[in-house]
Amino acid sequence: MRLLEPEISAPALHAPDPFAVKGAWHVLHTRSRQEKILSDELSAMGIRSFLPLKRELHYHGKRKALVEMPIFTGYLFLRGSLDDAYKADRTRRVVGIIRVVDQDQLHWELSNLRLALTGKTGVKPYPFLRTGMKVEVTSGPLRGLQGIIEDLKSANCLILQVKTLGRAVSVEIDPARLEIIG
Repeated sequence: MRLLEPEISAPALHAPDPFAVKGAWHVLHTRSRQEKILSDELSAMGIRSFLPLKRELHYHGKRKALVEMPIFTGYLFLRGSLDDAYKADRTRRVVGIIRVVDQDQLHWELSNLRLALTGKTGVKPYPFLRTGMKVEVTSGPLRGLQGIIEDLKSANCLILQVKTLGRAVSVEIDPARLEIIG
């Protein structure tokens, strides 16, 4: 077995290509570990779907295996009619259908994601941070440290507050090491 370095790969787009046709996007919230199975079932039904995948190196005892995992765990993007979304729901692999308000925005975002994945640029998951979010450092020497995102322009600056004194200090940290809490 030839092993490759872990990376995020271009998704194996299921025929037919969801980007090649017009139609509404629907976000399917799937049951745990059902994304790839649902994608295959939709493809067999002729329903267009997009499942961005990343490659991860998993260890099983002394053996290594390169496994493709969904980038957005628990979600699959379907392009088609509302009836197609209901057909997906009837597979019993879907927890819910999330309404897409801005179709153009989602199409633009997914198109960019698809392009990045096909470019083998080393795309990696990154936390979606907003001002006021509580976060915790997940790795490195500051592991376990908790703080608040004060300003998105400087998301690498974690604010540590002591409200009783009305004071705060900041610590510079890579946002990729942050996990949202609370």
